This record gives sequence, structure tokens and C-alpha cells, in this order.
Amino acid sequence: MASAPPALAPEHAAGHTALLIIDMISCWDFPDADKLLPGAHAIARPIAALKARCARAGVPTVYVNDNRGRWRSDLRRLVELSLDAGGAGAEITTTLLPGESDYFVLKPKQSAFFATPLELLLAYLQARRLIVTGVASDQCIWATVADAGMRDFEAVVPRDCVASQTPERNARFLQQAAEALCVPTTPGPRIRLPARRGGR
Repeated sequence: MASAPPALAPEHAAGHTALLIIDMISCWDFPDADKLLPGAHAIARPIAALKARCARAGVPTVYVNDNRGRWRSDLRRLVELSLDAGGAGAEITTTLLPGESDYFVLKPKQSAFFATPLELLLAYLQARRLIVTGVASDQCIWATVADAGMRDFEAVVPRDCVASQTPERNARFLQQAAEALCVPTTPGPRIRLPARRGGR
């Protein structure tokens, strides 16, 4: 008799928390990319620092990226293409280079939940609290956070880890996130994470 396949996610998320990094691994060859890239470049290091804290705490990272209209993307190939493109985009990818224990989800639209397996993955991870980072704050981050709320997830959007095409647009999103969505915008270094797992 064949053995059962391994679970999708063999470890549960510490503190029922997961980190989402949205649309940061890219070739930046889409409309408005030139306007969005400087903000993305500025938040790459804060996101990397937050990711490192999450890794130490046992909080998993999920990279969420557009499917580029083809549903044929995979994270390794996307990383290769981004690095080959060079410039600031390659610097972002180098800073946020995915690890072997990270997860990857493709999305066809703005929300990380729409027509993706994200909710199923989070169920396997037993994650109910999401730290949402990336770009663009008033588009994909907004849609993801709104969808998270409709699914009864708790969300936090670290204000130093999201960006949009202009600082003004980003500031408006952060205000709306706090006032309309009731989502904290606590800076990454101040986000409370589970205590570090013993022996890790």
C-alpha cells in the first residue's frame, strides 16, 4: 500500500502568524513599473529585516506574485529573470532572495486570495494573523487586506514595508487602512512576533 503524501506544510506557523511579501520579485516590465520601482527599492531592506525576524520566530514567509497572464511562472524562474534584468529590480530580488523553506503563490488579479490556494495554505499552516508587505499599497496590498478581513484573518501592514507609485498615494492608503479597514500600520521593527523557538 502506498504511503500517504506528505502534508502541504509540515510545520505550523508560530503564533498563528504568516508573512506575505507581495509582488516584490519582478522584472519590472509592466506599465507604471518605473514609478513603482523606487518605492519598492526603498522598502526591500525593511522587509528583509522583518523576514529575518520572522524566520527566527518560526513565522513562515509566503511570496505572492502576479502570474503575468500565463500561469506558467515559478519562483525559481522568476528570480532568475529578475536577476538577469539587472538594476534596482535585481537588487530588490537579491535583498529578498527566497529560501528553501519559503512558500510561493501565483495570483491572477490584485488580491492574494482571489483564485489562488493562499487560503488553503494558510489553513495548513494554521495561520490566522497576516503581516502584509510589498507593492502596490493602494492596489494589491489594499485588495489583499480587504479580502483577509472578509475571511476573518487578522492583518497588520507595517508602514515601512509597503509602497505605491507616489509617497502621497502610499500615505493615503495607510490612513485608509487604519481608519476604514481598522488595520494596524505598526512599523516592522515594532511588530510583536512569537518568542524564538527553542534550539532554532
